Amino acid sequence: MLGRVRTAVAQLVGGPGPAPAAQPPRDSPAPPRGPPAGGGFSRPAFLQLSAEELRRAGDHAGRAVQSPRETRRRLPWSTGYAEVINAGKSQHNEDQACCEVVLVDRRCSPRCNPAPKGCTGEAEGGRGGLCFHYWGLFDGHAGSGAAVMASKLLHLHISDQLRDLVDILQDSSPPPLCLPSDSRVLPAERNRAPLAEADAELPNDALPRFHLEKAVSCESLVIGAIENAFKRMDEQIEREQTTRLVAGGCCVLAVVYLLGKVYVANAGDSRAIIIRNGEIIPMSREFTPETERQRLQVLGFLRPELLGNEFTHLEFPRRIQHKELGKKMLYRDQNMNGWAYKRIEEDDLKFPLIYGEGKKARVMATIGVTRGLGDHDLKVYNSNIYIKPFLSCVPEVRVYDLTQYEHCPDDVLVLATDGLWDVTSDREVADVVTEVLMGYEPNDPCRYTMAACELVVRSRGVLKERGWRLANDKLGSGDDISVFVIPLGGPGNYT
Repeated sequence: MLGRVRTAVAQLVGGPGPAPAAQPPRDSPAPPRGPPAGGGFSRPAFLQLSAEELRRAGDHAGRAVQSPRETRRRLPWSTGYAEVINAGKSQHNEDQACCEVVLVDRRCSPRCNPAPKGCTGEAEGGRGGLCFHYWGLFDGHAGSGAAVMASKLLHLHISDQLRDLVDILQDSSPPPLCLPSDSRVLPAERNRAPLAEADAELPNDALPRFHLEKAVSCESLVIGAIENAFKRMDEQIEREQTTRLVAGGCCVLAVVYLLGKVYVANAGDSRAIIIRNGEIIPMSREFTPETERQRLQVLGFLRPELLGNEFTHLEFPRRIQHKELGKKMLYRDQNMNGWAYKRIEEDDLKFPLIYGEGKKARVMATIGVTRGLGDHDLKVYNSNIYIKPFLSCVPEVRVYDLTQYEHCPDDVLVLATDGLWDVTSDREVADVVTEVLMGYEPNDPCRYTMAACELVVRSRGVLKERGWRLANDKLGSGDDISVFVIPLGGPGNYT
């Protein structure tokens, strides 16, 4: 086993390793339908690439930057987007992207009439439904199947999770503790206790419990809906991975704008930052073997069978050699942030659950990210040890309230896959965006696409004899790069 793992480690390279408004079915509990089976190389539909443009987009040598053309359908909210394929790391560009305005009708039941069609925007003047703006980046690995499927369906899962909340989110009252059997909750019924009989008296011993209820905000309901949507999406990938040839997995960075707030959900190593009046506000954090070390070690400690008798959950500064048995060496376990000494035992000679440092850190010497969708069949090289139990599909969701600030047209939210962040810092991104936007009129809608293009070009670099090089002659990004630049203020951005 150790020989197999050494072979896998030796093969490791940087990176994690091997339209119109959308509307889901109104009242069917079935999950959204996946894309056709065996879907090959494709790019985001909103790019509307011709056959020749698609060929150029897949050229590893030229690495032409792709972005929405001015003469074609403009992305919602004047969003800017740009992408470029990798320098040969994989056959195709395994990144995917999605940008939609999604309509949400309340969930229908046999006891209620169907909700009216249409979108009321911020639900002003009626309760016919909700709509939200949605952006998603999907960084695939070991194939593009999971990224393609998630890019077409995740926003529909989010919409489905929000259907029970249509009336609740549009009312200023606190959310009800329980939904009635008819999931459409009317404001007049909001504060009624969900009793089997309306006039039944509460037993005396039950009364004090009602004073212990937690206060739940509408914001937390939206967060929960997004978290559950990620889980449903992951379950659907698992169910359909064979019939639809859904290969590999993907990191996901998704943004939902709903009722004045921006929800940024991250599962993986992509990144989102807000640039506001020159200030940088992080809106995500990366999930890697190093950042999630303790969660992984806890699982390995509680479920040692998942380690296959080949790995240890303990971490050491380097591999332990057999001649060091009995010596005291530095280590740390799942409960420790610092380091201590322990006497080396036979079990400590097993391969560590987390191995490597920085971008080369791996879980079980295999994968460099710890959250995302898919990877249900991923195993340790040449073994039957599944890695999926250590990977989480649940995102971290951060919230930014747009109504709390006055935003100018140069205030933006930048989303990008790790191909950008591997070679470009947050400050460098902010400086590039500011520089580009200053060269365009505030009401010029193409300024955000130009900013996204410039970010991609500078992170890709220029092809020279020694490969793709940045302006400072350092190695440029050889990974797929995808970038959204989303304006947070200015005329027409909230329509």
